[in-house]
Amino acid sequence: MHDFIQSILLTLMDYGYLGITLGLMIEIIPSEIVLSYGGFLVSQGNISFVGAVIAGTIGGTIAQIFVYLIGYYGGRPFLERYGKYIFIHKKHIELSESWFTNYGPSVIFTARFIPVVRHAISIPAGISKMSLIKFTNYTLLAVLPWSVLFVFLGMKLGSNWGQINEMAKPYIQPIAVVAVLIIAGMFIRGYMKKKKNKAL
Repeated sequence: MHDFIQSILLTLMDYGYLGITLGLMIEIIPSEIVLSYGGFLVSQGNISFVGAVIAGTIGGTIAQIFVYLIGYYGGRPFLERYGKYIFIHKKHIELSESWFTNYGPSVIFTARFIPVVRHAISIPAGISKMSLIKFTNYTLLAVLPWSVLFVFLGMKLGSNWGQINEMAKPYIQPIAVVAVLIIAGMFIRGYMKKKKNKAL
């Protein structure tokens, strides 16, 4: 891990639950790293598992609401120009817009488990003026199990929490595959519905 990022992480984690929330809100450090270190703190008895999950869920949800609001008020031109500062690039915006257009608002949940579009999917939700309450509900439902998984894995790894990517791979890959299959099912269902309506 880069020394600068590690120093930020360690500084934030001095604040316990608040540090986990802030670490996820600012999105400088990948959520997997923040949550797994939170799990390490749980293994050390510094914080509770439930508290770490709640802090992670709150921080992860607020971070996505922030991206949603940028899309809502700034629109695509603003994000294409300044999105790089929150690690979102034009290709991410284009892909997430395509998914949102094809699969509808419910993709906010499933896309959270798929690399590349996981963070950017909040952008088209904001641009399309999707209900904030509906967006928040979908996001919460996805961020909660994500937080549970990585806090749990970090707790199991203990002092080896830095190996989270290797440890998480057997879990993340099947989840991503299932999420893609769900989205594919949604697409097929929508296509068949349109075809049926045309036939009528």
